Order: sequence, then structure tokens, then C-alpha cells
Amino acid sequence: MLRWFFFFIFVVIVEVYSYQAFRAVTKVKWFLLSYQLISLAIDIYIIYQFTQFDRSVGQTKMTLFTLGLLLITFLPKIIITLFMLLEDIGRILYGSGRYISGNKAGGFLPERRKFISLVALGIAAIPFASLAYGMKWGKYKFRVINQPIGFPDLPEAFDGFKILQISDVHSGSFDNEDKIRYAIDLINEQQADLCLFTGDIVNTHAKEMFPWIEIFNGIKKFEYGKFAVLGNHDYGEYVEWKDPRDKVANFEAIKELYGRIGHKLLLNEHRFIEKGGQRIALVGVENWGVNFKQAGDLNKASQGLSEKDFKVLMSHDPSHWEAEVKRDHRHFQLTLSGHTHGFQFGIEIPGWIKWSPVQYVYKQWAGLYEHLGRYVYVNRGFGFHAYPGRVGIWPEITVLELKKI
Repeated sequence: MLRWFFFFIFVVIVEVYSYQAFRAVTKVKWFLLSYQLISLAIDIYIIYQFTQFDRSVGQTKMTLFTLGLLLITFLPKIIITLFMLLEDIGRILYGSGRYISGNKAGGFLPERRKFISLVALGIAAIPFASLAYGMKWGKYKFRVINQPIGFPDLPEAFDGFKILQISDVHSGSFDNEDKIRYAIDLINEQQADLCLFTGDIVNTHAKEMFPWIEIFNGIKKFEYGKFAVLGNHDYGEYVEWKDPRDKVANFEAIKELYGRIGHKLLLNEHRFIEKGGQRIALVGVENWGVNFKQAGDLNKASQGLSEKDFKVLMSHDPSHWEAEVKRDHRHFQLTLSGHTHGFQFGIEIPGWIKWSPVQYVYKQWAGLYEHLGRYVYVNRGFGFHAYPGRVGIWPEITVLELKKI
């Protein structure tokens, strides 16, 4: 109950300051009244939707939309509030100085300056427009990233071998069949030898994928196969199950989903990929994360492999690489992960800047990283979750080319 009280106080403060910014810019009554009514309607809608959240169901398209609406309306207002608070601090200091000096003419506080409100509204318009773009177009702005990686111990037969990686499909969030078909066409256009899917086929429930099975079955056959591992969302652990047996049944159904779209699911095991009389080991572990489910068993998955074997490891959460893999004595040359989504928000300008809030949580959060000749590639994700959009960190299809150096 106390948290709702503090939330209410927060909303009131943000709304009051935001309204003051608009009022400082314009005195048109119909505009100000319309702004108040629209803000009130949005606040009521968001609060109502949060009270209706069912933990036995988890995320739905409605909750995704609600969270998006919350971000798109309140983040700009929080920015406005910060500007107005700073202005108030300045007004109080100025008024206090005048009062102490004995100059009480014109009242204690000076009037708000229109310029400050204009600056606040202008800056707040940037995240508003960005988040709106991300919800409408950004979440399906698929791009193909080609990433060559060189290894001195790569078997000669695999020089130029191409691996296509997708990750974090989160099919329960999809709402546009044409865009998903377009993404599958992009996958099929790539001249890759092997297809790897590094987990999170759903948000929670196996049924989320049912409408999309036929579309994902459109992924072409790859000469050296299609393989997958589980992600943290595939275990159904983010909802409250009324019957534990339902959770078990859902988990089994999710594991079957990978097979239903033509991928061999690796559960703490490995397979050899053979080419030209030589081979590399494809190792797949269940989810293992520092802050998430730790079902992955690297020892079991690597049983029988030696340091000399060239190994490609699929492990959904890149914190596994940081915590265990990169220093493992068996020398895992390449690890493929996902999980972070790049936070679905950030700035990437190749050669200039690469930033996202998620980098303060994960050392490896998007793209290629190296430690003593061992690499991890973190896919930015195919789908989206929580915030129903993407800003600056676009959905990704990766083609990794192995090179002999």
C-alpha cells in the first residue's frame, strides 16, 4: 500500500511540473485543458492496467503496450520535471537573496522563464519521438550483421565457414506477421552453412509460438544443420503456476517447439560438425546466468572434448562467458550468446560510439568481445520484450564467418 502512495506522490509531482512547463509556453485555455484531460486519461489507464496484471499469465500484448505507454509519456515528463525543479531551486535562491537584502518588491519568487520551459519541452521531445518511433517501426527494423572472426587453430576445411545466429525471438510479443516473414526471408537470403538459435523462443508459455510455427518453418535447410539452446524465458519461471505439473508440461512443450521449427535442441551436450575430413565441436548448454537460472552444465556438455578440439559454444547468457567460459582450461574458442537485447535502447555509430544502459550490468552486451584469443559474440536479439519497441539497438540476424589466420 505504501508503494502506491509514493507512486501517487511521484505522479502528482511529475504532472504538476509538466503542466507548468506547458503553461509557461502558452496561455491558450483549450490546449491546456486538453493536455490535462489527456494526461489524466493516460494516468488512469496505466494505473488500471497495472492493477489488472495477472502473475499467472505474465506478459501479454496489453501489458507490453501499457509499459510502452508508461515510458513514452512519463520519461519525457520526468525530464521536464528535472528542468523545472532546477529552475525552482534557482528561483528560491534568487528570492531568498532579495529577501535578505531587504528587496521585497514583486513577491518572493520571480516568474518562470519561458525560455527554460521551451528548452525542457524541446529536450523531452527527443525521447518521446524516439520511443514512439521504436514502438511503431524500430522493433521490426531487422538488420544483418556480418562478423568475420580469425582463429589460428581453426581446421583448414572450415576456413570461410559461415554460421547464422538468431537469438531471443520472444514470439509472444509479435504483432505483425508481414514483418516476421520479411525477417525469415532475410535469414534465407544469407549464404550460411549452419544455423544456430541461442534461446528464448517465447516469453513464458509454449502457446505463444503456435501462431508462428509455420512461418519459422520457412527457414531453409542449412547444409550442416540447425541447432538451438534454451534461454532463461524458456523455463517458464516468471509467472505463478497454480499447479507445478502445468509448469513441467509447459517446459516440455517449449523444448518440443525447437524441434517443430526444425532445430535440434542441445541440452548440455555436443555434436561434431564434419567438413572435408575435419571437424569442429558444437557445444550447447542450458541457460546459465549470474543473476538467472543456472541449469547449464559445461562439464557435462564438454565431456570427451579436449583443449585441441575447436569448439563453438552456445550459451544464452553472456555472463556465463565472463564468469566461467573465458578462463576454462578446455579453451572454448568461440561462444555465441544473446539475452541482453542490447536493452533495446542505446546509441550505436560504428567506429564512433556504442552505448546502452545495459553495459552497466553486462560487460559483454552486444557484438564481439575477446579475451586471450577466446571470443564471445552477443546477438542483440530478434524479438523484443517488456518495452514493445527498439531505439538505436535494432533486431539482429548475425552471420559469423570463421577465418583461418
